Amino acid sequence: MDTLKIANREFKSRLMVGTGKYPSNDIMVKALEESGAEVITVAVRRVNLDRSKESLLDYIDLKKYTLLPNTAACYTAQDAIRTARLAREALGTELVKLEVIGNEKTLFPDNEALLEAAKVLVKEGFIVLPYTNDDPIMAKKLEDIGCAVVMPLAAPIGSGLGIRNPYNIRIILETVKVPVIVDAGVGTASDAAIAMELGCDGLLMNTGIAGAKDPVRMARAMRLAVEAGRLAYVSGRIPKKLYATASSPIEGMI
Repeated sequence: MDTLKIANREFKSRLMVGTGKYPSNDIMVKALEESGAEVITVAVRRVNLDRSKESLLDYIDLKKYTLLPNTAACYTAQDAIRTARLAREALGTELVKLEVIGNEKTLFPDNEALLEAAKVLVKEGFIVLPYTNDDPIMAKKLEDIGCAVVMPLAAPIGSGLGIRNPYNIRIILETVKVPVIVDAGVGTASDAAIAMELGCDGLLMNTGIAGAKDPVRMARAMRLAVEAGRLAYVSGRIPKKLYATASSPIEGMI
């Protein structure tokens, strides 16, 4: 089977989905189901981890989904490390989507702080999925210190601009051996398909689904786009040519 492998885990779906920004928890639940995702993210600093009180986690079937806590809204390596440790203690998982934000307006990552935090967490046994920019050098450094995947942005978080630099993504794919999962900036189904056709191993998105007029239908569209893009990639597209090639062979015709 064509599965996504992250460390010692294996998933049939290559689409990961966030849990924020939905109009309601009921819509979120329906969108998660339509997406076909097996991995869903939760922002540790924005959800109530105390299960004795009402929480976003009450709406998530933990037998069905794998939780991927993230360190969203952390602006220093120390904050991100502390948040990851809290998530492991509260949720019982070694998985963490590591974010260390460098700028409040752009939400671009602080790559120096990201690398610092990643080194600490990898040594502590975390399965680290780092959100980084589309820099092949940084992607290689993250792989070298033991990150399970690299997660380059397509565009700024929530922008919906799609993949602004597909050439850098292609270089990253050639540079690292761990899975490459595009994170941030996907706005619609065609963006998702393009990422997968480039050869990316998966996609993580939130706003593109949650912010749509109909999040449930958009979730299904994204699922189909990821599946179609992946299938097209493994099928091997025809090369691009400047001139036409006849669909019907003419050799041997009188």
